[in-house]
Amino acid sequence: MYERILLIIDAVINLALGILLLIFTEGIINFLGVPGSVSSFYPNILGAVLSGIGIALLIEVLKEGNDKKGLGILGAIAINLCGGLVLVFWLIFGNLEIPPKGYIFLSILSFILVIISIIEGIAYLKRD
Repeated sequence: MYERILLIIDAVINLALGILLLIFTEGIINFLGVPGSVSSFYPNILGAVLSGIGIALLIEVLKEGNDKKGLGILGAIAINLCGGLVLVFWLIFGNLEIPPKGYIFLSILSFILVIISIIEGIAYLKRD
């Protein structure tokens, strides 16, 4: 049950980020204070991937029985840790020229990704 709740939270986070990147516009860039891009191609592709991950997590949660075919908790942990830790690396060493609100937003995002991975890992290890 606890694992199911975590997967739902994780799915919502991925879908929200995916949708933001799918509609990556100058207004969203300015609002969040994140680095822009010459083209929206790569942010949109990443948004599609994150949306797909969110949908896969929801499939995992919604399927009944043992025939689940979604992402699963271990896949979610791997993706979140990779994304969160790379983001931390960029924030520390990337010399990003972004406003303070951008650092705050991206720092909160990286914190959420790493923390949800840790919580999911604990839930996975404690499951029956």
